[in-house]
Amino acid sequence: MFPRTLGLIFWMAVAAITGYWMNPTTGPVLGAFFVCLFTVIKDLWKGQKIAKWLRHNNVQDPPEMGGIWGDLIDRMRRILNEQRKQTQNEQQRLQDFLLAIQASPNGVVLLDPEGRIEWCNQTAAQHLGMDAKRDLMQHVVHLVRDPVFKKYLTSDGHEGEVVIDGRSASLQKTVKLSVQLHSYGESRQLLLTRDVTAVAHADAMRRDFVANVSHEIRTPLTVMSGFIETLQSLQLDAEERDKYLGLMAVQAERMQDLVNDLLILSQLEGSTLPSTNDPVSLDGLMAGIESEARGLSMAQLRSGEEPQILHFESSPGVQLLGASKELHSAVANLVNNAVRYTPAGGLISALWTLLPDQRIQFSVVDTGPGIASEHLPRLTERFYRVDRSRSRESGGTGLGLAITKHVMQRHGGELKIESELGKGSRFILIFPASRVSTQAH
Repeated sequence: MFPRTLGLIFWMAVAAITGYWMNPTTGPVLGAFFVCLFTVIKDLWKGQKIAKWLRHNNVQDPPEMGGIWGDLIDRMRRILNEQRKQTQNEQQRLQDFLLAIQASPNGVVLLDPEGRIEWCNQTAAQHLGMDAKRDLMQHVVHLVRDPVFKKYLTSDGHEGEVVIDGRSASLQKTVKLSVQLHSYGESRQLLLTRDVTAVAHADAMRRDFVANVSHEIRTPLTVMSGFIETLQSLQLDAEERDKYLGLMAVQAERMQDLVNDLLILSQLEGSTLPSTNDPVSLDGLMAGIESEARGLSMAQLRSGEEPQILHFESSPGVQLLGASKELHSAVANLVNNAVRYTPAGGLISALWTLLPDQRIQFSVVDTGPGIASEHLPRLTERFYRVDRSRSRESGGTGLGLAITKHVMQRHGGELKIESELGKGSRFILIFPASRVSTQAH
């Protein structure tokens, strides 16, 4: 700044002296005036170039100027570069933040003071059946037409959460959503959605489990209480008394089976995974299961009925690595179910097959009544019964398939069910190669 001032004074002095030689009266003043006017015009021209440079936001291509204007341009360029970098960093952080919200398993919706959608992630769009781009600035109540949600949105307080029905790609699957509103900024709201379908399903299963256990135990207890009251109040001969005691024994055995299965399930859920160092011979396993199945088949055979045809086939020299009792329960449950539900004269085939990838498969095929497709996904639920009256007659507890499923999960295997009404069923257990040993011990 100081050199520029000295230069201006110098040129004004030169112009004044030159003007004095030309006209001693007005020459010095006019000379100094023209120097100032030239300087102002020059500065205005340079200022115009700088304004044009700033207007086009071309920071990397500044006009070339010297002196104070050059210094000013350099400083402005540094400031603009720093601001641009800061803006880019903030934009990148914003993008990273939005990407993190997009990756969230929970839905996030930003609402303006009028309840219109300013932004939402893809999870929220899927939960609520919206389009993340098309539905921007739409009122959320116009898109989520749930009376519970509408009442919640218009209420004064949003401290708790509410559960509403969400959108599902499948007509057979009901999605349950937990939604909650949080206020932020100037009258804006943050809407959070969370898929609680599994939680709601687990809660429903818990309630059903308690109800089913109570019902399963109450029924034989009621029967036994009636028999006991009869024995206490009536004078019965030996034959009638033995008959009632026999029926009471059947009900007691039924409760004992239920308690045993409940204990097995509890042990499966609370114990460590089975070791891979305990070999179980398939020949020995199948020998015991075949004996039980044939005994059960003969016990339920009525006079004049044709016996069932039972076919068992093992895989000689093959051993399973796991818990012997659990494996016995899993396989026996499938075989015994087939025996219970297959009519007299029907065919039941149980066989082991070593697969090419060294996994081993156990399958039970029967010629029973079959199971409708809508029941198949729920067969492994505790106490789930396709036909409750038929299940009572068969004597099952309704926990066999649940036990089998748990055993397979603990051994790293899987349970598959195939069935068709009127043509029978096929239950398959597949054990991983890590649980199979073909070495003789």
